[in-house]
Amino acid sequence: MPKETDGIKVLLGEPKKAILRLSGPMIAGMMLQSLYNLVDGIWVAGLGSSALAAVGLFFPVFMIIIALGAGIGVGGSSAISRYIGAKDKAGADLAAVHALILGISIALLISVPSLPFLREMFEAIGARMHVLDMVTAYSRVLIGGAVITVFSNIAGAILRGEGDTKRAMYAMATGSILNIILDPIFIYLLHMGVVGAAWATLVSITLSSGLLGWWLFIKRNTYVRLRFHGFRFDRRIIGRILRVGLPSSFAQMSMSIAIFTLNAMIIRIGGPDGIAIYTSAWRILMLGVIPLLGIAVGVTAVTAAAFGARDLQKLKTGYLFGVKVGVLAEVIVVLLFIVFAHPLAFLFSYSKGANHIAGPLAKTLRILALFLPTVPLGMLTAAMFNGVGMGERALAVMIFRTIILQVLFAYLMGIVFHYGLYGMWWGIVTGNITASVLAFLWGGLTIKGLAQKLQQGHESA
Repeated sequence: MPKETDGIKVLLGEPKKAILRLSGPMIAGMMLQSLYNLVDGIWVAGLGSSALAAVGLFFPVFMIIIALGAGIGVGGSSAISRYIGAKDKAGADLAAVHALILGISIALLISVPSLPFLREMFEAIGARMHVLDMVTAYSRVLIGGAVITVFSNIAGAILRGEGDTKRAMYAMATGSILNIILDPIFIYLLHMGVVGAAWATLVSITLSSGLLGWWLFIKRNTYVRLRFHGFRFDRRIIGRILRVGLPSSFAQMSMSIAIFTLNAMIIRIGGPDGIAIYTSAWRILMLGVIPLLGIAVGVTAVTAAAFGARDLQKLKTGYLFGVKVGVLAEVIVVLLFIVFAHPLAFLFSYSKGANHIAGPLAKTLRILALFLPTVPLGMLTAAMFNGVGMGERALAVMIFRTIILQVLFAYLMGIVFHYGLYGMWWGIVTGNITASVLAFLWGGLTIKGLAQKLQQGHESA
């Protein structure tokens, strides 16, 4: 048995400390990644609201690509942590190899056939003329590099599964900083316009993937070892990964489907400016969700290791502590968004072609931010479900929140009751709050059920 790394010691240690130590680096890395998304939008805003609309229309498609890699990565990471909790090093190694092969294979199967039909797809949801040309060209670059994006997500997930969130953060930070530097070069210096933003993203992801590959395949100083010689698929391991991975991918895709649907309603009510307002506000809101994404990584890893060790008290402690920290963080975030709404809106409306959306964007941001304090209740419950291998429940939480309640309330308040765009924003807030509260109640019932099953197992033994 190899010597335990610092990450393994943290993963198997006191749950509250583990949540904080695993979450911290991921919050930092994701903050830089979200900063890149914000800066990317700011540079694109200089090209006008049509360019913002083009990038906004591609956003849910790109989320599907990310969902593929991140979903299988979550499944692999959860399986790795559970094997580590159960003291099964060989199982952890095999889970990592399976996750990498599965993710890349799925990315190839989906991205390659979709390339010839991108223009028709965006035309079908309402993109026209100049916006259609821009979104088609932009999407071809990133769809063409989908395999690289998926590899980056899964390789980072392997590190997170063994508790090495620091190096996962270094890779994310490298890609984000490079992207921030390359954006103005490709967009303006090389006169590539909105397509330059896509190339800046792909080049940055490629370089950060190279760093992850160096650690995993060349330096080989991780706890988990990737060995492909004599590899054979193990149905049991595939089942463990896919039970969490596929629902996680579908859960993230459900967000893409929801945004795709919302985009179609928004463009019907508010045209390209409505899309520019919504997607710009969403980019800013994603900054506020960053702490939760980092905490979710910690919750999944800690609950997975605790579940592997059959320690339900540690599992419950880690889960509830994560929720408490998340709620506190989001209350602070909402206050900041309300106070600084106008300066933040200016970042996406400074150009002559976009300054007319400044006021509506600030108002939209203040409305949409109101659901953030309840997001930890749903997001971290889903993270706990992924940790214990109940990916289908995490999927149900996401679908109920995004596709069912969010879209339903937005449709009712925006279109049926004729409240327009602001009605849609209030519908999104209402749907998210309702679904998050219900998810948290389900999480508590699930932990009680697991405890009862474990107690019955002890009594029968």
